[in-house]
Amino acid sequence: MSRSYQTHGRHLIAGEWVGGTTTFLSDPASGEARPYALGGAPEIDRAARAAEEAFRVYGWTSREERAAFLEAIADAIEARGADITAIGTGETGLPAGRLEGERGRTTGQLRLFASHIRDGAYLDRRVDAAMPERAPVPRPELRLVQRPIGPVGVFGASNFPLAFSTAGGDTASALAAGCPVVVKGHPGHPGTGEIVADAILEAIRQTGQHPGVFSLVQSNTNEAGEALVTHPLIKAIGFTGSLRGGRALFDLAMRRDEPIPFYGELGSVNPVFVLPEAAKVRGNAIAKGWAASLTLGAGQFCTNPGIVVVPEGPAADDFEHDASAALAEVAAQTMLTGGIAEAFRKGAERISASNAVRTAHRGASDGRNAAPALFVTDGDTFIANPELGEEVFGPLGIMVRADGPEQMVAIAEGLHGQLTVTLQLDAGDMELGRRLVPVLERKAGRILANGFPTGVEVADAMMHGGPYPASTNASTTSVGTLAIRRFLRPVAYQDMPAELLPEDLRP
Repeated sequence: MSRSYQTHGRHLIAGEWVGGTTTFLSDPASGEARPYALGGAPEIDRAARAAEEAFRVYGWTSREERAAFLEAIADAIEARGADITAIGTGETGLPAGRLEGERGRTTGQLRLFASHIRDGAYLDRRVDAAMPERAPVPRPELRLVQRPIGPVGVFGASNFPLAFSTAGGDTASALAAGCPVVVKGHPGHPGTGEIVADAILEAIRQTGQHPGVFSLVQSNTNEAGEALVTHPLIKAIGFTGSLRGGRALFDLAMRRDEPIPFYGELGSVNPVFVLPEAAKVRGNAIAKGWAASLTLGAGQFCTNPGIVVVPEGPAADDFEHDASAALAEVAAQTMLTGGIAEAFRKGAERISASNAVRTAHRGASDGRNAAPALFVTDGDTFIANPELGEEVFGPLGIMVRADGPEQMVAIAEGLHGQLTVTLQLDAGDMELGRRLVPVLERKAGRILANGFPTGVEVADAMMHGGPYPASTNASTTSVGTLAIRRFLRPVAYQDMPAELLPEDLRP
């Protein structure tokens, strides 16, 4: 696919494209590897200082100004659409249609946040009128509003090079809140990050924003990420990635002299519970749907349903047969990076070598490609081997054959925190469903009925988060308009002259 934008491999810091003496090479799925400036602590420091300077202006802009900025970013991204697709497909191996859909989601959420802040309800404004005559102590006037927290650090995600990366949901919600953003670009798609940053720079200039409101630092080492999390001017972090990497950064954030919120999405296996009546009546359709969800995008979705729990018996036999047959029809797919492909193979080998499972289906995976795998175990073994519930990123599923409703409940009670849990149920399953829901709502941020978890709607009522290790803060979401709350904090003003109040709080 031809393109007109040629990447230059520099950082964007405070409105300027900045090079360096050290570079790293990209690792594209196709095409030529390109050099990119290797950023570290000095580049992060420069970007964070520019963000702090920008915050003194941007944090007090009007909601209309910020909404216009978000819309200008969306327009600039769309204007570069063909080039973004060409660069992104080469770097990640994702098909053009997937990237075009993700680009629409990215611009859509920017515009959604613009609409959300124009509405103003998110500010949660509260006013308690003064009561000077109250006895024995008069009450002062109190006014409360949500205010931006300060400069925010964002980590680009590997599996969504647009919607969860440079101008993704973390960046969009932080900018909407009034917080400048410093992005540590993901090395799996540096060119995609660069062209999106170019779009943001155009929007900065077009709308007259302070140039420090957004910076992108490229890196393929840990130095830049650690510097971003520990920089004293950064007041919150948005992260989507692995449990191991995210936990290490979370610990750094907590060890700071001033600990800061670390909003990390770390890992989830998103169990699907197929209840008895549903398994009996429509097990074939559920098996095929689950296999399709498991292998969508080579299984590289945070909501990939890696565990399916089915009641033991003939329905389980049929489910295993039908799921295996459906997976056998799925060819090996290109993974986002060579490292992710290698980690998938190692994970599959670890599961395959375990005495706790048997192999129902396993395709050949080599190089940067991954083929589906299905392993089967019983409920007692699954409960006794918690490592079977750990995420293997990619198209790998474990089927658990549960010995009746009591064991289904026991499996639910033993789950770690999840982004999603799904119930496949029919009218005859409602009694068991009533037992499971109170357990599952403590385990996951989103509970689905008769669907599959891949595909996360960007909407007001979406919750994309969950108890640890799904995320580091079970009370927040990284998708939907509620995500803005991560980068705000309530401030109360007592007997404050109107001229000194934030514009949104003035009488």
